[in-house]
Amino acid sequence: MAQTAVDLSKLPTIENPGRIAILKSKWYSELVDSLASACEGVLRDKGYDRIETHTLPGSLELPLAAADLLANDPANEIDAVICFGIILKGETLHFEMISNECIRGLGEVSLKYRRPVVVEVLPVFNMEEAEARTGDNEFNKGLEAAAAAIEMIHWRRSIGAK
Repeated sequence: MAQTAVDLSKLPTIENPGRIAILKSKWYSELVDSLASACEGVLRDKGYDRIETHTLPGSLELPLAAADLLANDPANEIDAVICFGIILKGETLHFEMISNECIRGLGEVSLKYRRPVVVEVLPVFNMEEAEARTGDNEFNKGLEAAAAAIEMIHWRRSIGAK
């Protein structure tokens, strides 16, 4: 299946950027770090200089961490939370359980705290799939995560969302 690169040249500018939180699973750290690094580069290019990164035990811990950060941000300084992880399919149902709970939990956090929670937790069947999405090229999903965060922040501000 052909991959599509996101067009970063058309991203809007964010006036008065707040903070961005990047949450990373410690599993497959080299690949997850590649996602976070690509994402951070785009965010910095778009004016974000307050980017905090947190490494967590795994992808299942991402929803609680996102909720904790947003619950402890009463001034709404965090513009978005961006989550990265890789979940590799094994021989048990662990893959399905972790993937489903992670995505469900992050969706709940986004709705509860009314802020974008961008998810690039990659459920993959083999390491080649993970490597194809985390490489040092235009197909790195970290770029896509940064673009999604910037587009959502811009859109929410355009409608007066806080």
